[in-house]
Amino acid sequence: MSLELVVDAREGGVWLALLRDGKLIELHEEQGSTDFAVGDIYLGKVRKVVPSLNAAFVDVGYEKDAFLHYLDLGPQFQSLNKFAKDTLQGKQNVADLLYFKSEKDIPKDGKITEIVSTTSPILVQVAKEPISSKGPRLSAELTLAGRYLVLVPFSEKISISQKIKSQEERDRLRNLMDDIKPKNFGVIIRTVAENKKVEAIDQDLRNLMEKWKTMHANLRQATPPRRVLGEIDKTSSILRDLLNADFSNIHVSDEKLMTELKEYISGIAPGREKILKLYDGKLNIFERFGINKQIKTMFGKKVPLPSGGYLIIEHTEAMHVIDVNSGNRKGADGQESNALATNIEAAEEVARLLQLRDMGGIVCIDFIDMHDKENNKELFEKLKEFMRSDRAKHNILPPSKFGVVEITRQRVRPETDINTSETCPTCNGTGEVQASILFAEEIETNLNFLLADKKEKKVSLQVHPYLEAYFKKGLISKQWKWFFKYKKWVDVRGVTAYHLLEYNFLDKNNNEIAL
Repeated sequence: MSLELVVDAREGGVWLALLRDGKLIELHEEQGSTDFAVGDIYLGKVRKVVPSLNAAFVDVGYEKDAFLHYLDLGPQFQSLNKFAKDTLQGKQNVADLLYFKSEKDIPKDGKITEIVSTTSPILVQVAKEPISSKGPRLSAELTLAGRYLVLVPFSEKISISQKIKSQEERDRLRNLMDDIKPKNFGVIIRTVAENKKVEAIDQDLRNLMEKWKTMHANLRQATPPRRVLGEIDKTSSILRDLLNADFSNIHVSDEKLMTELKEYISGIAPGREKILKLYDGKLNIFERFGINKQIKTMFGKKVPLPSGGYLIIEHTEAMHVIDVNSGNRKGADGQESNALATNIEAAEEVARLLQLRDMGGIVCIDFIDMHDKENNKELFEKLKEFMRSDRAKHNILPPSKFGVVEITRQRVRPETDINTSETCPTCNGTGEVQASILFAEEIETNLNFLLADKKEKKVSLQVHPYLEAYFKKGLISKQWKWFFKYKKWVDVRGVTAYHLLEYNFLDKNNNEIAL
């Protein structure tokens, strides 16, 4: 298995595509504004306490108040609240908690009215980004995530990832953290810390302590609502969480961004900078790696399967419904084996789709009916295996007697939704378009203007793949006729991201030529 990250720097932000063995598994858009991202820490103001919900609504600067439930306050809320108030009043002048006197833990079954009061300032962290008509979901149990560790202020607990199986290694990491962690700070040791040197883990801890100091410094001058610590950008967070030996290449389309990434990687994984590669090809980077085609395939209502079957995906506010269809697939071994093969193929694609489109909440999958219990059991085990690489928390129920599998998947960000349908640019949906032969003639007329009248030295043409095929068709194609006429070769490139009647001319520097 090899992982590749493709980073496309665009005018409105940065698009990130994570590929596993060439297949798109994650797609993220990083816009200029990253407010209310998961992990951001805010100084908010309590607007309303609702006893019936055992929750409070907090103003953190979003258009709608954020939601904070009692269970999300965390056991050490009183200590955090005291730290925040003392910092705002100038009594807590240092970020260090060495001499900080912790308060008692709050009861697990307590009432929020006894802990939180209206209009009081409160230090909170975004647990879920604003989704649909809902504001952010908050937590008052602050955590700072690093590459190897997660720092938990006002706690002394050392937790170790369950994926680290070796008892000897667990003991080594626990003894190490006992020696180096500061007082009144707990840590969660992540899976990637396994077998890592003391120096690397210690440096990660130092970096997290610096982030805590930055938050404290920002808090001293803050008035609610105010962000006091921002999470790192998505590019860096993906590298922080996923960068390992499986990462083979990181392709970046922008030199400045590549320099920033090289500096970041040298800090978290010295020696791995060589996997960074600057892309300077003629085609758009997403086009070059086949990402645009995969986006159009994977984000529609109907998603094809390699064997000829397909998925139909419907969305509602509360849940997602996926229907599995065999299409024209016919198995030689009968209906049952054909259904099993299609279902397993669909299960693998569904696991990829949930991660790619970041579909959360309740997901119901209507697989093709199978009568053999062993086949249903095999399908269930395969689905769990395919979902194992998903970083979001999820739970899978066995197939019901109707053959429906239910999945609950953690939803912390809005679903990635890309409209893959295209409105005709000529008819604007009326159903009548300019005759295609006339459109081809329009392109040739403009080409003649550029080469014969403007005397452009080199011209390239970007069109929809259908038009590319038309211009290249035959032994003496249109492309060759242009060469004989103008004594210049016109490079014709098909771009799947273009709609049918879209085209552009590029000069020798790959800049668009204005007509």
